Amino acid sequence: MRFCPFAHRARLVLNTKGIKHETININLSKKPEWFFLKNPSGLVPTVETSDGDMVYDSAVVCEYLDEVYPDKKLLPSSPFEKAQQKMIMEYFSSKIQPYFYNYNFVENDCVLQFLNNLILCPFSCLSDTPELKKWMESMLEDPGVKACMHPVDTHKGFYKTFIEKIPTMTKEEEP
Repeated sequence: MRFCPFAHRARLVLNTKGIKHETININLSKKPEWFFLKNPSGLVPTVETSDGDMVYDSAVVCEYLDEVYPDKKLLPSSPFEKAQQKMIMEYFSSKIQPYFYNYNFVENDCVLQFLNNLILCPFSCLSDTPELKKWMESMLEDPGVKACMHPVDTHKGFYKTFIEKIPTMTKEEEP
């Protein structure tokens, strides 16, 4: 599901680290049976390794990818720095969570998740936060983020159909 913030986390890590991959989008309201054969929980994102092993849950997937592809580390190697980062993310998550559909932010992809949600907000809402606005502008120029971006109108179209509960067709259902 290309608009799912949990799947978006994994795509951001894949693109930021330059990991070659194939994306298969899953209709979350009508998951195909073959998907449950691969992942009985039905969670996205799900990563299938070249050995056929399955890794799922966005935080687990992101940490797994960071360890398996260590060339460009995203998480700190120091256990203390990693713990500090998780404490900050937990604190931040508890404060901002009510504004973002109760999604749980973990590890350093919190900022990437925040970007995914904030992209729908016009920059004018950042006028009283110049440092956040500056950071937001720099993130929009990051190649990994750019690779995952969708135009704002595409996001608006998705959320409009989601709110109105308009069914979307999967590739198999298209005429």
